[in-house]
Amino acid sequence: MAIDIVPELLEKIQKSFDTDIRKNEQLQRIQKMIANGTATYEQAYDYAKEVGGTLAASFQKYLNSDVLPDGHMYYNIANRILNPTLNRNYIIVAAVSVEIQEILNRKAGLGLRGIRPQINQMRIDSIIEKVVSEEVFDDVAWMLGEPIVNFTRSVVDDTIETNADFQYQAGLYPRIIRIAKGSNICEWCRSLEGTYKYPNVPQDVYRRHDRCECIVEYDPGDAKRQNIWSKEWRSL
Repeated sequence: MAIDIVPELLEKIQKSFDTDIRKNEQLQRIQKMIANGTATYEQAYDYAKEVGGTLAASFQKYLNSDVLPDGHMYYNIANRILNPTLNRNYIIVAAVSVEIQEILNRKAGLGLRGIRPQINQMRIDSIIEKVVSEEVFDDVAWMLGEPIVNFTRSVVDDTIETNADFQYQAGLYPRIIRIAKGSNICEWCRSLEGTYKYPNVPQDVYRRHDRCECIVEYDPGDAKRQNIWSKEWRSL
């Protein structure tokens, strides 16, 4: 009878993650900024990067071909490990992002609550499909590194998009402004540059590739504009 290795692996990964999260000074600093009302989406992205990186480190510590049957990541194992851990990352980062959205709403004079986005299950499924696609897990172990950080950061992107839509539905007329920046701007980024009046905003406007320096600004329609990444409000 085959031994079910998932419960032990999952417990080790979760314990490692919890221990490192509790000791993370950057997360503690951001929590203090949230508590005193000075946090912005810049801190939300930093928070997501730390949480994603911590989970990635836990994966890399305990998941390798040596501990897997035949050195392969079978779907049953990947599904039962990645779904609960990535769902937890989503819950943690979404909660922080919503708190920060509410801080920004108050600063902009908006009496609106922050809205939590839905989890992007398709992204989780895509990661699972990739890690089970190679015969030898070590050949695709990189998928549990930077892509885990990207998934976790995407929760912040989804929060921005969800709240822009909510504020539009609440009677505001927000605009999303994307400005191409960087020393080597790609054609994809140039094609997205421009001003979009909600709800006519292409999905890609909220997305970015690795090392992208583009700026996305959010104008809530109340004579103020916010740069989503620098998080500064200014009068129009």
